[in-house]
Amino acid sequence: MNVLSLYDKSGIALMPWAEAGFNCYAYDIQHSQCITKNYGKGSITFTFADLYDFSTLKNIINTHKNKTVFLSAFPPCTDLAVSGAAWFKSKAEKDPNFQQKATDHAIACSWVAEQLNVSYYIENPVSVLSTLWRKPDYSFHPYEYGGYLPINDIHPEYPEYIVPRDAYPKKTCLWTDNGFVMPYKLSVSKDSQYSKQHLKLGGKSERTKNIRSQTPRGFSIAVFKANSAIINAVKTYKQIVSI
Repeated sequence: MNVLSLYDKSGIALMPWAEAGFNCYAYDIQHSQCITKNYGKGSITFTFADLYDFSTLKNIINTHKNKTVFLSAFPPCTDLAVSGAAWFKSKAEKDPNFQQKATDHAIACSWVAEQLNVSYYIENPVSVLSTLWRKPDYSFHPYEYGGYLPINDIHPEYPEYIVPRDAYPKKTCLWTDNGFVMPYKLSVSKDSQYSKQHLKLGGKSERTKNIRSQTPRGFSIAVFKANSAIINAVKTYKQIVSI
């Protein structure tokens, strides 16, 4: 069974699924080539994909139709997040439709999931998606799922920026459907009322954007636990009915 993640550079959202034996696919324009890495019982295939191109989305659907059970997506928030509202006016002067275009890319992710008939979530910070598309179904802070990580946790890639156990606040919104299960929270104490780590990440480099948008590992584990349980239950039920 396949699990997909769109606009996904790190593959963090997929790692719990891969470790449990699912075949996972991370699509993003930042992947220079198609590389498969093994994680536990399964794998993640990191694939170059221009997801702004509608033909790319159709190819993904054709490739994974009837073989996929879950999808996550992290469409770019640069033109949508309210934290960047100071630049909206100048961007609108250059392109009056810049936010609608960004919104359409997010909506396209839900279209892919609907075509595949799978549960899904689309992640964005607090943004104008709430008005240009629809209100989010859920929201959370990373520290609310830090309890899914071990007490001696250290971030494997960016320990100098991302605090252990995702113990930081950052309101994150989710647009979901098709039976997505919002996981149970296991909170840890946050390190501050504000995300101190993001104060260290100024600038507009691709590396900075990637660090700032890192998927919380605790949340990814929680999503897997909640939704894989439902997927396995449905699979078992279908097997019993067919006997």
